[in-house]
Amino acid sequence: MSITDWPEGDRPREKLLQKGATALSDAELLAIFLRIGVKGKSAVDLARELMTKFGTLTQLFAASETEFCEILGLGQAKFVQLQAVIELSRRALHEEMQRGDALNSPHVVRNYLQLLLAGRHQEVFVVLFLDTQHRVIASEELFQGTLGQASVYPREVVKRALANNAAAVIFAHNHPSGVAEPSAADERLTATLKQALALVEVRVLDHFIVAMGTTISFAERGLL
Repeated sequence: MSITDWPEGDRPREKLLQKGATALSDAELLAIFLRIGVKGKSAVDLARELMTKFGTLTQLFAASETEFCEILGLGQAKFVQLQAVIELSRRALHEEMQRGDALNSPHVVRNYLQLLLAGRHQEVFVVLFLDTQHRVIASEELFQGTLGQASVYPREVVKRALANNAAAVIFAHNHPSGVAEPSAADERLTATLKQALALVEVRVLDHFIVAMGTTISFAERGLL
């Protein structure tokens, strides 16, 4: 049965218009994005197959073109569209961080970092540079490493903070293992960077560790 044969209230597009986007399941939202299915499968069936294959939206967003296109009915055009949607979401969150106090909008920072880092197969170290009102000036990926570790150079972090005229910074890096708990090495690195930045009067406001679906804050753990 195609979606057009469903009761109107059960069709994803009509349901969204009547009840709002939050009323839809992940699969229903994906079905609207996909628009059409393939022979024998509606767009919702295809969306459910995507969710079954990848498990979560975060995993789906992190999928490679090859992985995405393995499902019959999905090709490069849909992959490109999905990447555009993800990037638009990142940019919208970045704009929101630029407008307001990052410390008063922790959910925005977390959502941005999840879209940026979750699902990456290498460790990536990111610094958010903030002004005196804690608005984000810039977001920079400064270091990339192997699956096990990234080499982070305090001198380079200080250099970029001064170049951005930052009054404060927020650090973030991902754990490709999927475990978001901070390691002893993470704590030592944070302490070293905090000391280096203190010499140029730049405050370290937080350090987030991002794993699939989870973001841990050093500040909330009392580790700063």
